[in-house]
Amino acid sequence: MKPTILVADDEPSIVLSLQVLLQKAGFEVRVARNGEEAIASVEAGVPDLILLDAMMPRRDGFDVCQSLRANPACRDLPIIMLTARSRDVERQKGMALGATDYITKPFSTRDLVATVRRHLGIAADSVAGAAP
Repeated sequence: MKPTILVADDEPSIVLSLQVLLQKAGFEVRVARNGEEAIASVEAGVPDLILLDAMMPRRDGFDVCQSLRANPACRDLPIIMLTARSRDVERQKGMALGATDYITKPFSTRDLVATVRRHLGIAADSVAGAAP
């Protein structure tokens, strides 16, 4: 069974590129376009990892991360925050609220897939279609 990644981002072009990239790398991908959809998606079924945009409508990624960490079923869920904000204070805020990792946009697709695999404990060549 493929690991499931929830991509929570409100930018359609980023969602599409992440969806294609992660599917090619052998992952099942679910999409949420705002913070409320992200919470609802996790409540419907906890994914193996979340790529969470910090700045989204309805509930920002920081709030979503904090809410998920309050749920015992999500305490160990890898949450990788994605944001265009590269200031150290933003990174510290994300990590303090429970993010597992923090990646700034624009990012290397190769590095992103490697980071996802690392947080899932997957060797680089063990997922079907282990492309970029």
